[in-house]
Amino acid sequence: MKTYLINHLRIPGDIPNDAALTYLDRVEATVAPYGGKWLAQGPVDVMEGAWPGSVVLMEFPDRKSATSWYESAEYRGIIALRTKNAISDLVFIDELPSGFTVKGFATEVRRAIAAE
Repeated sequence: MKTYLINHLRIPGDIPNDAALTYLDRVEATVAPYGGKWLAQGPVDVMEGAWPGSVVLMEFPDRKSATSWYESAEYRGIIALRTKNAISDLVFIDELPSGFTVKGFATEVRRAIAAE
């Protein structure tokens, strides 16, 4: 089951400094051994609410690969270049199982509520 990384990214002044650019130079090499790839990156069109900054969307083959990358010595060696120079809300989320429907999800929630 694929796992996605979503990073709500805010860069002070909207222009990366030299340390942040060094992070960008080096991060791709840390991701490759874990099968990670970038799917989307950049500013967003806000349709509702507020979303200051931009987004990074990445895909990993599974949760273990994503977590192993995040906890790897190679990534730990550069993470401060990002965290000290940008504001990030970073999450992992797994893809939905085959056949998932929102209607089916609502049905399951109703069943759980009724069972209480």
